[in-house]
Amino acid sequence: MSAHDHHGQHAAGAHGAHGHHHGHDDHHHGEEELHFTARDYHVGFVLSVILTVIPFALVMGKVFDTAASAALWVLGIGAVQMVVQMVYFLHMNRKSQGGWIMLALIFTVIILAIAIAGSLWVMFHLNENLMPVSEHMLRIRP
Repeated sequence: MSAHDHHGQHAAGAHGAHGHHHGHDDHHHGEEELHFTARDYHVGFVLSVILTVIPFALVMGKVFDTAASAALWVLGIGAVQMVVQMVYFLHMNRKSQGGWIMLALIFTVIILAIAIAGSLWVMFHLNENLMPVSEHMLRIRP
């Protein structure tokens, strides 16, 4: 075997081992890989069921005096259930996808809050900003 053939064989062997080693590390990119077990899914399922039964029992048991307070409790528990489902079923946390998923979620929540708050502000202030109705318009209106 010539020196060139031996060097080529050595380089191929080193490249093969290096390539295999590199291919294995490319999957991790220096991040901690997240592992979820069946137990995690069971915990998420049980929490979701509990967070569904509680509002149902509160409403059916007529625990609250006003519908508004019942609605606030149902919405609050619903928000908690959304977080449980995002963590246990969608595997969202600060580490997943380098934090980009969490940033996207935060951005979405901020945009929704701005849209909802702006819509409520406009609706509550419509009465003040509407033009007064004249007597003539009242007479011709059915």
